[in-house]
Amino acid sequence: MGTSGPEAPGRLQPLCVPLTERVFPGEPYSVSVLKEGYCRPQADGSFRADGTVTLVTGPTTVLVDTGGPWDRDFLLACLRDRGVAPGDIDWVVGTHGHSDHVGNLNLFPGAKLLVGYDFSEGDTYRPSPLARGLPVPVAPQVLVLPTPGHTGQDVSVQVKGTFAGTVLVAGDLFECCSDEDSWRDVSMNPAVQEVSRQEALRTAHVIIPGHGPPFRVLRN
Repeated sequence: MGTSGPEAPGRLQPLCVPLTERVFPGEPYSVSVLKEGYCRPQADGSFRADGTVTLVTGPTTVLVDTGGPWDRDFLLACLRDRGVAPGDIDWVVGTHGHSDHVGNLNLFPGAKLLVGYDFSEGDTYRPSPLARGLPVPVAPQVLVLPTPGHTGQDVSVQVKGTFAGTVLVAGDLFECCSDEDSWRDVSMNPAVQEVSRQEALRTAHVIIPGHGPPFRVLRN
């Protein structure tokens, strides 16, 4: 999503501005970042990483990603601080199946689970339109959208009607605000992911990425 260099035909290169806000209130749905994800290279060539965890509250309560299994107590404490018990979560959406994003699914056995394109309630798996390129409606203002590329079955959660505009909880569709072209290094299909990124930049006012702070999208 770089902002320098020649612009390819039809390719948006908007200005993306990091935000200090972690809560985006709205009516009837609000979005709160419970944990900001990170990715930190290490001297030995490895890297330390954890995924962003986001809570959508309103008539239906949605948890988007759960962090890694090392986040168990932290996640429960964050929910408790907001007056939310695991049994209060109606939907858990895993943006994709990597362990730093879906490491605590077992805390929510009563929720509807949507991990990538797989939709289940308990041990019952139900058809999902995501593989056909269609969204899953959680509520009129909350949609789960197919946004493949980082893996073959990535999804993002779109929340309309916040005071900040349309918020997209994007998982690793965007690593962070300033990922430039570095996201390509961890992409299963960069060409497909570029299409998904461009659609996100056209439609979202705020994007919550998988490994960094939220950012605002400024378009001409």
